[in-house]
Amino acid sequence: MNDLKRIFNVARRIRNERLSGIRLKVMLPILILFLPGLAWGFSEPDIILPGGHQPSNAMEVLFYASLGVVLGATMCAVLMAFDGVSRDRASGMLEVQLAQPMPRNHQASALILGHTQSILIPVYALLFACLGVVRLRMGEWPSLQETVVYMLSTGLVVLWYTLFALLASTTAREQGTAIAFGVGVWFLFTFLWVLVTSMVAYASGVPVGEANDASWVALEGMLDLLSPNGVYHHLLETQLPSVDRGVAAWQVWIGAVLWTVVPWWALHKRMEALVP
Repeated sequence: MNDLKRIFNVARRIRNERLSGIRLKVMLPILILFLPGLAWGFSEPDIILPGGHQPSNAMEVLFYASLGVVLGATMCAVLMAFDGVSRDRASGMLEVQLAQPMPRNHQASALILGHTQSILIPVYALLFACLGVVRLRMGEWPSLQETVVYMLSTGLVVLWYTLFALLASTTAREQGTAIAFGVGVWFLFTFLWVLVTSMVAYASGVPVGEANDASWVALEGMLDLLSPNGVYHHLLETQLPSVDRGVAAWQVWIGAVLWTVVPWWALHKRMEALVP
């Protein structure tokens, strides 16, 4: 059996274990509420958003409904993966697994793939349901390019939070510590990042929260590159010509690559140095 096939086999075992577990059954109603539920709400023909804006096409609806991905799918990714290593360490199985002839970096890749697939399978199913909801409510489909970017961007942000949770799991010796660290990172980027942006703006003399001020919009756009949620929204904004926050598409894609490669590399290095 070659190395790649061995990685896929281990990933499939992890994926099947997670998909059949009670944890996903508990999370599924939350995902349904946050994904097709928000798509249904934002595709309401008479909806008026704050500022008097009304979504005019399918991609705008999907962009606003991506709030459900940020709040629901990313949290589910953290909850699915937070004990990916710490559980086996607590039970003593980690020592057995690391003693196997399979290299540790391959075990790390299998962990990433297995946990990411376990959350992306239901998420992608619900994203296609979102597309159907938008078609039903607005009478139009997003273009092929918009659909690809929407699916790819969502897959990436789920992967990023899975990597964060697995990194926490390799660092913590107790599952409680692992979930606290994972949820803390999620809370920082989901709710507290606006506070970080406001503090930087205040220190820089930029008017805080002024949506019509070009300096605030530019500062917010640049700082969002330092947040996985911000990069996710930047990726979606590449399909919205009316949105320009001063960040070029190439900068956004470089940010996406870095948010993928750096945590992936860090997890591999952590696994290689891990002591059960």
